[in-house]
Amino acid sequence: MSVPVMYDLLTPQDIDAAYAIERAGYPPDEAASLEAFRYRQQNAPDLFLGAYIPSSDGSSRTLIGYVCSTLSPSSTLTHESMSKHIPASSSVCIHSVCVHPDYRRKGIAVNLLKEYIRRLEEAKRKGTVPYERILLIVHEELRGLYEKAGFDWVGPSQVVHGSRPWFEMRRTLAQADASSAFPSTSPNQGLPAGLWDALQRASTRPRPTGKKLDEFPQGLQDVTEAITRTSSITNKFDLLCPRQGCGSIILKNGVATFVETKSVLLEPEGKENPLLPPLPPPTSSSQWWKVTPSAMAFENIGFSKNVRAQLPESGKNLKLLLCAECDLGPLGYCEEGGSEFWLPVNRVIYRQ
Repeated sequence: MSVPVMYDLLTPQDIDAAYAIERAGYPPDEAASLEAFRYRQQNAPDLFLGAYIPSSDGSSRTLIGYVCSTLSPSSTLTHESMSKHIPASSSVCIHSVCVHPDYRRKGIAVNLLKEYIRRLEEAKRKGTVPYERILLIVHEELRGLYEKAGFDWVGPSQVVHGSRPWFEMRRTLAQADASSAFPSTSPNQGLPAGLWDALQRASTRPRPTGKKLDEFPQGLQDVTEAITRTSSITNKFDLLCPRQGCGSIILKNGVATFVETKSVLLEPEGKENPLLPPLPPPTSSSQWWKVTPSAMAFENIGFSKNVRAQLPESGKNLKLLLCAECDLGPLGYCEEGGSEFWLPVNRVIYRQ
């Protein structure tokens, strides 16, 4: 029998009940303190969502689960990003998702996460928040739960908390135009109005610059480097976002492997991004940078929602790769749940 659940933001009066659920759900070396709970509710109340069961007459309600987060400007989780709340930041860092022991294995955690994501994406579409992604760390056995809620597996986390290893997962929030999995081509695509310009004005450091592949006299030969011990070819330069004025470092030099293999249809006909060069048709071969074994290899990368297009060999859906700073894409793809990430050599620029 399904449990009737309602969702609402936690009030200060609910903190003791939430803390009791935390203590019942985590071992002592992982559970947060009551002071940490109060800090999160006081400083990020709109990111502390509870799941409640209403009484039969609707006059009261009982907290049975919660999810709580703080904000960070970092694109990955660190000890610092997990211990501070930086208002108006782009990353929502989930600290805890916990359900009362009496209500576990009823789908409450997954539904709570989906409601949490829905609220964040709705706020983003309205342009009221600068959120770009949701980050969290999990133990390996909980990977399936978070994948059901739409999170992607990133890999081992550098965060140490308790005695067991943690793994990072990520959910890139939907673009402002949620009707399409493909980003728009406007200069501020996926960002609240004026935010891109404000970020550019606020930045005092020089943005990295580079050259397109076709600007090198000898093309690929100028941007590749042979690795003798592995008989492979790697990227000689850092790979950057190709949007003029962005210059986000996507991948450091020497990380990717050059591969020539079948082309992949990244955009349906009529949805091509004019800011990016076209790819050969899927029946032809194409040149790629292959990145393994996880998204942790990237300096900065974002992901789309699942795209219905499937790879013939595996039958799996795709996720498109985007610039995590300006959302330009698709810059490449990966299979859903896969460990290989593919960037066309002509959809990045090469740092000089």
